[in-house]
Amino acid sequence: MHIDIHTHGFSPTTGLREHVEKRLGYALSHIGDSILRLTVRLSDINGPKGGDDKRCLIELRLKQAPAVVIEDVEADLYVAIDRAADRARRTMARRLARQRVFAPVMPADPEAALQPCPTN
Repeated sequence: MHIDIHTHGFSPTTGLREHVEKRLGYALSHIGDSILRLTVRLSDINGPKGGDDKRCLIELRLKQAPAVVIEDVEADLYVAIDRAADRARRTMARRLARQRVFAPVMPADPEAALQPCPTN
């Protein structure tokens, strides 16, 4: 799974990139084939002022489904990444479960579906 990582306000370190790839790779491994594009935007909202201002925004573009956007803001960027990755995992699990519940049941033989129903 390819992950596009964009940063605003700082330069990403190798460790930060590896952390993002590891966390999202693990969290979304069960739906990897449904993802068209995965973008992560990391930013320091307030700059050097401090506070709860490290933002992780995850955008998932999916096959035949609306995009999913997850955002988390924390004082520690690694915590924001972890929480956003966990929320992305839960959101995608819910969405896939709904698709399975509401998906139409297809017959084993597609030709049988085209035949008229027998009448008595």
